[in-house]
Amino acid sequence: MNKKYIPDSELIINPDGSVFHLHLTPDQLTDKIIVVGDPGRVDMVASHFDTKDFEVSSREFHTIGGTFNGKRIMCLSHGIGCDNIDIVVTELDALANVDFSTRMVKDKFRQLEIVRIGTSGSLQADIPIGSQVIASKAIGFDGVLNFYAGRNEACDLEFEREFCEHVQWNPLWCKPYVIEANDELVNRIGGDSMIHGCTISAVGFYGPQGREVRLPLAEPELNNRIETFCYKNQRITNYEMESSALQGLAKLMGHKAMTVCAIIANRRNNNATPNYKTTIEDLIKTVLSSI
Repeated sequence: MNKKYIPDSELIINPDGSVFHLHLTPDQLTDKIIVVGDPGRVDMVASHFDTKDFEVSSREFHTIGGTFNGKRIMCLSHGIGCDNIDIVVTELDALANVDFSTRMVKDKFRQLEIVRIGTSGSLQADIPIGSQVIASKAIGFDGVLNFYAGRNEACDLEFEREFCEHVQWNPLWCKPYVIEANDELVNRIGGDSMIHGCTISAVGFYGPQGREVRLPLAEPELNNRIETFCYKNQRITNYEMESSALQGLAKLMGHKAMTVCAIIANRRNNNATPNYKTTIEDLIKTVLSSI
C-alpha cells in the first residue's frame, strides 16, 4: 500500500511545529477530548480537571489540557458552526495520524474520543428547558459532509429521503445528511438518563432555524413541518449548529464522537432562559464522570 504524503498547502504546520488553526502540537494531543462552542466554557470544564498541563489560545480556539481521574484529557473550543468543526476535527485527526516531521500518514491509526457539550433549542413541547438531549442522530443542514468521499455509506439515506419529502425540502438549500453518533460513547455517557434525540445542525441561528427578526423567511412553515416529522418512531428533537459535521467527519475518519446539549429554549412554547450556567455545570460533571 502506498503511503500518503500531505503537501504543505493542504496541511499548514506553523514554525513552532503546531497545526495551523488550533496551534496545538502532536505531543499535546490527548485521546479523550471535550469540545465546546464558547472559549470561556473551556475554563468551566477545565476547573474540574485534577491538573492543568498546558493552555493554548488562537482565534476562537481555546484549549486546556490536563488530567482527570488519572487520564489525560483536553477541552477545546470550536466556535460556532459546522465550518469550524471541519477545521477542528481535521486538525485533531492530523495531530493524531500524520507525522509532522515527514508529512506522511502514520502506519498505525490512533483513535480519538470527542464529546461535544453544547446548548440547544427544543422543537417539541414536551422537551422542556433544562433537559439533556443526545444527538443520537444528527441531521446536517450544513452540507459539510457532502464534500467528502464515503458520505453515502456513512449516512442514513432512507431517513434523508423521507425527511426531505415530508418537509418539502427546497432544492436551493444544501442536501441534508443524517449521521449517527458513536453507539459506545452514547451508551457510556448517556445511558437511559438523557433524551436520545434527532438533532438538526443548522447553518445559522436566525433564519436557518426559522427565527424571524426583520427579514421575512423564505419557508415560514418549515419548522412546523419539521416538528411533525416522524421516522420509525423518531421525532426531530432540537436545533443546534455543530453535531452533524462532528459526528460525520469522526465516523469517516474512524474516531468516536457524540454531542449532548442542554436545552435552553423551547421553540414550540416560545420560552427561553439566558441563565443556564447551573444546567451546563451539571452536564459537564455527567460527561466527565463517564468519559
